[in-house]
Amino acid sequence: MLGITWTDPAVRITGTVEVRTRDADGGQWSRWLRLDGDSGQGESGAARGGTEPAWVGPSNGAEVRVSSGGKTSAGLPAGLRLDMIDPGKGTVAAMEPAAFSAEESDEPSPSQSVEPEPSVTVTPEPSASDEPSVEPSASEPAPTTMAPSSTPPVVPSPTVTSGTPSSPTPAPTTTPSMPTPPITARAGWGADESISPEAPGYLRGGKVKAVVVHHTAESNSYACADAPKVVRAIYAYHVRQLGWKDIGYNFLVDKCGTVYEGRKGGVDRPVMGAHAYGFNAETAGISVLGTYTDTAPSQAAMASVAQVAAWKLGQYGVSPIGTTTLTASDSGRSYFGKTWPKGAQLSFPTVHGHRDSYSTQCPGNAFYNQLPTIRGWAGGSVAELAIKSVTGAGTVGSTYYTKAGITVNWAATTPASLIKQFELLVDGKSLATTPGTATSAKTTLPLGTRKVSVRATHQSGKTTTTPAATVIAEATAPTYTTKPKLALRTGTVNTTAVPLTLSWKATDTAALKEVRLTAPVTKTYAPATSSAAHTAKPTVATTWSMTAYDQAGNTAASSVSGTPVIMQESAAVKSGTWSTKSSTSYLGGKSYSSASKNASLTWTFTGRSAAWVVSRATTSGQAHIYVDGVKAATIDLKSATTRYRDAIWTKTWSSSSKHSIKIVVVGTSGRPSITTDGLIYLK
Repeated sequence: MLGITWTDPAVRITGTVEVRTRDADGGQWSRWLRLDGDSGQGESGAARGGTEPAWVGPSNGAEVRVSSGGKTSAGLPAGLRLDMIDPGKGTVAAMEPAAFSAEESDEPSPSQSVEPEPSVTVTPEPSASDEPSVEPSASEPAPTTMAPSSTPPVVPSPTVTSGTPSSPTPAPTTTPSMPTPPITARAGWGADESISPEAPGYLRGGKVKAVVVHHTAESNSYACADAPKVVRAIYAYHVRQLGWKDIGYNFLVDKCGTVYEGRKGGVDRPVMGAHAYGFNAETAGISVLGTYTDTAPSQAAMASVAQVAAWKLGQYGVSPIGTTTLTASDSGRSYFGKTWPKGAQLSFPTVHGHRDSYSTQCPGNAFYNQLPTIRGWAGGSVAELAIKSVTGAGTVGSTYYTKAGITVNWAATTPASLIKQFELLVDGKSLATTPGTATSAKTTLPLGTRKVSVRATHQSGKTTTTPAATVIAEATAPTYTTKPKLALRTGTVNTTAVPLTLSWKATDTAALKEVRLTAPVTKTYAPATSSAAHTAKPTVATTWSMTAYDQAGNTAASSVSGTPVIMQESAAVKSGTWSTKSSTSYLGGKSYSSASKNASLTWTFTGRSAAWVVSRATTSGQAHIYVDGVKAATIDLKSATTRYRDAIWTKTWSSSSKHSIKIVVVGTSGRPSITTDGLIYLK
């Protein structure tokens, strides 16, 4: 970690401070990183002024350029120094500028890759240890390990004073509305308490009125396992380099969402930090490790910020989504250009960014734009809570149907860490409770129409409830108003497949979902479907099994059996002149043909459906059909294409009984001949 400091803590750089470092492993130089000049942030007894620190990772070279608004060294503060911190040991090294230069052209922005002559160049040799090693040139002063000067420069009396060490520690004024979030204590991140022996101070009036959100302006590529090192380095920089009595922030958060205790004095107490110049006396500061100018922090980090803010403000009855009035302890200017005199009464959101009260980019544009989201998360209403689905139930429109057991699935945009619990409500009564990390719950409903909703309880105790979903629990099975039945149909017949129709009609008192055919083949039919075309093997008894399902999951089964039987033409009683034809295209290899008017064939059988099978061509004639002695139809066999084994006519009865089918040659003029290939019946 490194930072730029200067002699007078009351001075702020009005120009720009930029740094870049050389990677210790690959030797590549980083892009230029702009640092805000934090000055003293209102810390009483600060020894030096300085920028915010920057975590740069293992590096063996650093370049710094500092330019004043006037582009001359006269506008820069005295005693400029590059301070480098070893986070492992808490030791520091310092180096003064090698030279000052006046730039004639405009300075490039930090994001540009143009490389003008740097104003300050420090190039340490790589060291085998974690502690930075600096080898200055003959004209540079030797590096020293810095500690707060025993005779610090005179600084103006602070306008805000902390509580005296002998003052009793103020307690929160109300019972916290939020549980204390998990916080890594100072010992957990390795704070060296010997370097900050001074007792903490506490806020004016003993109350936190607002939370100020910061970023630490450094690389975001640190590993979360290294976050304690980053915190230790910030601590060492604030105490040893700037001469503060402790780390400035009240809390720090890494990108994985881990929260670290900052300034000592008790996480549950209104400890006064040094993070928001002019407003330290009434606020607590939370800083997220990293730079968030272009990229917002992770959801885990923002959730932790919201959780800490809600808890800290809740200790004093302050709403995270409200506004508060703060008294300026000194004159100031915001990032947006707003100015105010000392003693001014200013209105701020109770959760706001550092830039709202100080001329700094902190907490970065991308992070600042997320503050409304953080306020919403902290504010106590679980956002966008909605039921997404109900499993174990069917759906028609917006109504669910179940036999009894269901799983309700929901979602919310508020992070789980800010949600205490979810409850599954049935007709307004809680039947199941889950932790805030859950996204579903199971229950068994009593029969009838039920109103099901989900209620979320924020850690603050506030509740949000979804609109109720209608769920009908019913146990009545579907019924068949028409049980499955079979009938022969027209189409091509062969020795392995006879065309037939399977028909049925299923209904349900609530909502029919589908009807499934499970044997001899599997098919699924929509609730409005009542018939389907199939084929069956001749001479084989086949059972057609069906199951009707309603949306609740209730079922009803039914079946029908049938055997298609092929009766050759030779099985018929003949009248008139018929000739026999042979071909593999005919059923059984043979057929009868006749051109004699009134020649007839009669088949007798016992069954419930029959089909006449013929061969057809452009010269085919006509035939009368008689059913049980009554003329039923006259059929024209003429076809534009030659067709064999064609079931051209069918007849079906409601039940199986004995019947006779007689065909009679019409003797049609010009095409008197017909060819018959037998009769099929279903028994």
